[in-house]
Amino acid sequence: MPIYNKLVRDFIPQIIEGKGKKCIVEELSEQELLQKMKQKFIEEAYEVNEAKNREEMKEELADLLELIHTALEVYNISLKELEESRLAKAEKSGRFSKGIYLVEVLDE
Repeated sequence: MPIYNKLVRDFIPQIIEGKGKKCIVEELSEQELLQKMKQKFIEEAYEVNEAKNREEMKEELADLLELIHTALEVYNISLKELEESRLAKAEKSGRFSKGIYLVEVLDE
């Protein structure tokens, strides 16, 4: 039987059991959830990197967005606050839309 040791969506145990299988789960404390969410962000980022088409990218971005929403709840940050922070960073440093790739900074 595979061992996963990872954060999963809330209904995954019921989905597994609905297929006639059993699973062992733990309910994480808030502190443990914060740690496991950070690991899950990295896992999902790798999956975004591996996405081969629009549909796969959409699914992986949805997972990242769900993690973001969960992090907002846990850290008590409103979506409005997040958007304000995003806009402030965009105003100060720009976005990523122009595809600028920094190769090197030379000291003069």
